[in-house]
Amino acid sequence: MTLTSPLDKRGEASDDSYNETLRLLSEGSVHKHFDPYLDIDWDSPEFAVVPNDRRWILPAETDPLGAHPWYQSQSEAKQIEIGMWRQANVAKVGLQFENILIRGMMQYVFSLPNDSAEARYCTHESVEECNHTMMFQEMVNRIGADAPGMSRPMKMLAPFIPLAAGPFPELFFVGVLAGEEPIDHIQKSILRAGGQIHPIMQSVMAIHVAEEARHISFAHKLLSRRIPLMSRPNRFVLSLLFPIVMRILCDAIVIPPKSFWKQFDIPKSVKKDLFWDLPESRQTLRNYFGDVRMLATDTGLMNRASRLVWKACKMDGRASRFRSEPHRSSHNAAA
Repeated sequence: MTLTSPLDKRGEASDDSYNETLRLLSEGSVHKHFDPYLDIDWDSPEFAVVPNDRRWILPAETDPLGAHPWYQSQSEAKQIEIGMWRQANVAKVGLQFENILIRGMMQYVFSLPNDSAEARYCTHESVEECNHTMMFQEMVNRIGADAPGMSRPMKMLAPFIPLAAGPFPELFFVGVLAGEEPIDHIQKSILRAGGQIHPIMQSVMAIHVAEEARHISFAHKLLSRRIPLMSRPNRFVLSLLFPIVMRILCDAIVIPPKSFWKQFDIPKSVKKDLFWDLPESRQTLRNYFGDVRMLATDTGLMNRASRLVWKACKMDGRASRFRSEPHRSSHNAAA
């Protein structure tokens, strides 16, 4: 059994509207793109990383750890140290995920036909993701924390994930959204909150959110186009795998590695509170995936069995009414 869908003789979906959307996304990449070494003034004095900078303290409004009583009870110096390490590791995880994404994109593009709108946009996206990896790595280097990024099991699995893009493109792009949606949700929440954050973070997140909007839109469009073309048995299999992949990759991206908890002597109870034992933290998890629940609903992947899997993964809830719908109450609940 495969998860691939039937395509037309040219090897891509014969849908004018779909190809026109991809053309517009490609034009957007041509006319509105960023270069991390031209658009961020890394050597500006205001971008300097200096000791005792309170802007690295994790904000209670947007960061679950920042809202936790244990973190708030620590000295200001330790809050800053933890905040810098955490932000550096988030960036490191981001670049590692995008490294996987780039390799999968190239695997997917390899067999696409000449004149493919998908091939062109996937290549545009890969170029932008390469810039993001350099941008994230520069941020890590400037902060100076030796952040490892993903956990060891995820690093061991990373070489094999891109291989799925060839035989199982639907499953691969579900994985793409599993990584992109939580990071995008978190960064938008921070930017919307309007609090004081370090200019490095502000610039990096602004660029990432701007370009990631196209990337997420493409993944949604591709899956919306391909999933209805799958056979009924394959759609059913994908409907069950969809929330599982989302939960596994979300945990790999959002939850800091073991070294973080050990280095700062953070109690296990704090980790359980944040990921995902408390009702407030479970609601945060649900909020990450409102858009993909909408996608699953619209493509017929929400059935009686798959809803049980979504619930078992603690990611059930209402679907978004529109893409990027804000969940204004989530951070207040977490705080």
